[in-house]
Amino acid sequence: MNSNTTIWMSLPVPTVLIDADDKITDINPAAEGFFNSSAKALNGAPIWDRLAVDAPIGDAVARARRNSSPLFVNDVDIGTGDRAPVQCNLQIAPLLDHPGTMVLMISPRELAGRINQSQGVKSSAKSAIGMAEMLAHEIKNPLAGITGAAQLLSMNLASEDLELTDLIVEESRRIVKLLEQVEQFGNLRAPDMSAVNIHDVLDRARRSTLLGAGTQMKIVENYDPSLPHAHVDGDQLLQVILNLLKNAAEAAGQKGGTVWLRTFYEHSFRLRRAGALGQALPLQIEVIDDGPGFPPELAEDVFEPFVSGRENGTGLGLALVSKIISDHDGWMSVDSVPGKTVFRISLPVAPADAPTDAPTDAPNGAHKNKDDL
Repeated sequence: MNSNTTIWMSLPVPTVLIDADDKITDINPAAEGFFNSSAKALNGAPIWDRLAVDAPIGDAVARARRNSSPLFVNDVDIGTGDRAPVQCNLQIAPLLDHPGTMVLMISPRELAGRINQSQGVKSSAKSAIGMAEMLAHEIKNPLAGITGAAQLLSMNLASEDLELTDLIVEESRRIVKLLEQVEQFGNLRAPDMSAVNIHDVLDRARRSTLLGAGTQMKIVENYDPSLPHAHVDGDQLLQVILNLLKNAAEAAGQKGGTVWLRTFYEHSFRLRRAGALGQALPLQIEVIDDGPGFPPELAEDVFEPFVSGRENGTGLGLALVSKIISDHDGWMSVDSVPGKTVFRISLPVAPADAPTDAPTDAPNGAHKNKDDL
């Protein structure tokens, strides 16, 4: 692989080459993910048939081509027909020594923010909870003494005063629970990677949720039975799915609600990290609920430690989930509007020589209902 090819493959933003007739001649891997299509499938297609720009762009591109000058269009909505428009910055410039050929670089602002959020979760989490983790054990000890003292006091109090000691005990236990979550976040072991059938994991999580936190919920499965095994730690992936299902159940409350578990294969999805060409993450898991969604002011920070949209929420559940997926070299995102929240997890395929995880009691590719949203 020569240096030019390496640079082309490494570009972190969707980049397209178009000829003098505005037809696509090449796209990089990031653009394959943006268009959800391969370079081979798009080769020769008119660019403006595949890229919808909410601005009068055609004349401006022609002018930039004639003048051999760059063109910058900021904060414009760009869609592909297969996906909703997203706000982007668009840079267009002539390709030197190739008359008529133009380079289009699409910088999705929202996607860049989410990738940065996912990539930075380890450092931000460590910064946010480092001191709390160190102090957790020391704080739990005196809290146990306070709880015990309050319980002893309650034995000699009149009934009208018991409310105060009950409050001390209740709040002390809540703080202990929070500190235990902090310790869990900091003490999470490195994943023990193996080849895992993700449908087995999803089925275990579904059954456990319906027997516990989600007794009022309906869970609908929409699985692709042809998916290959994922390269993950099965127990930690189970912890992730259980946490997301518990989140959905708590958001729905007593009225219940519906959750969809969906799996599919997206061949062009890659995640680029510093100093690497990018890892293919084609295995997709979506956990979708019809709850109220996240408050708009929290939407960008739901994976940060101590950010919670629920009263008395610790804000560590989603931070832990994101940390686990990051430790698996995967990617996680969320889209949330009232009535529909979609958590999406992207994972790598297990290599041929990966050890196979012990089978669970769930059938292979269990419950492949094709209910649509």
